[in-house]
Amino acid sequence: MRTSAGPGRGPNGVPLAIAVSPILSARVRARDLERIRQAAPGSTIVNLSVEGLADGPVDNVEVLLRGWLVAEAFDRLLARAPHLTWVHSATSGVERALTPAARARDVLVTNARGVFSRPIAEHVLLMILAVSRHLPELLELQRERTWQPLEGRELRELTIGIVGYGSLGKSVASLASAFGATVIAMRRHPEGEGAGARASGMVTQGADEDDGFPFEPRIARVVGPDGLHELLAESDIVVLAAPLTPETEGMIDEAAVGAMKRDAWLINVARGRLVDDTALVRALRDNRIGGAALDAFRDEPLPPGSPYWELPNVILTPHTAWSSARVLDRSIDLFCDNLVRFSRGEPLRNVVDPAAGY
Repeated sequence: MRTSAGPGRGPNGVPLAIAVSPILSARVRARDLERIRQAAPGSTIVNLSVEGLADGPVDNVEVLLRGWLVAEAFDRLLARAPHLTWVHSATSGVERALTPAARARDVLVTNARGVFSRPIAEHVLLMILAVSRHLPELLELQRERTWQPLEGRELRELTIGIVGYGSLGKSVASLASAFGATVIAMRRHPEGEGAGARASGMVTQGADEDDGFPFEPRIARVVGPDGLHELLAESDIVVLAAPLTPETEGMIDEAAVGAMKRDAWLINVARGRLVDDTALVRALRDNRIGGAALDAFRDEPLPPGSPYWELPNVILTPHTAWSSARVLDRSIDLFCDNLVRFSRGEPLRNVVDPAAGY
């Protein structure tokens, strides 16, 4: 007799089958598969390749742990797995999981919000410190064997504008606050967490809340999307930490770049498509802003012919800000916790609001 309130059709409410695609590496680690089995005893695990090839039948798949999986393969899986009801994205961005087919099926989507916040925030602080202490110029002087001291700026002199004040934005604000910087932020709903799933109680804590913030974020003020240009005009450093949605795509356009200070730097650790590359490259070439530290690009890997490679006021990193030895463990922790919640019929963590796109 089944006593669980969970929706899974397997024993005690666990899903009959769970599909898993590679997460952050070529293959899912054996110890991670074992942890998934422990979280959902009796459930069958079906391994998927990046192209969607399965090592077993997918007819009974009810849950997908989605790592690397091309969009076409995801839609093919949806068509072949009629019982698939919940997709957990191993990334924070869910634009590839909220396909028209998934929306039509009303598939529940959760994401990895918070899993990558700490290492990305530390990467942002690395870039801010490098810029404020003239590290790129000092390295160039070293290569030239030139002894030329440069005057740096203390972080408490800087105003840091964070575009997107979710888990990542709060982590950046936490570290920046520890250095005494003035922080202003922009979010979709400046008055609170917003509508949809978050307001409905479907979501409990995010993945980042297990560790908490090392320092309490101190925010001078929070503005809405209509205050973007106001934030840009005041900031010495602009950090892009927003999700990619129809509303945010191309938000850093000609007008936005034109609103920035002439010596301000733009740091993008979110999505490349938040930026109008033509407008940004033009501003960088004309020295209308100080520079840009870019970790996310519209096309990845960044093509060899991209003008970003040759601009002296650009710092490029190969979408590696998230990298940490601990992120994969946190990813599996979050998914397994949600598996247990799923089996019990409890609210899942990090439920995505399809209307908002995050």
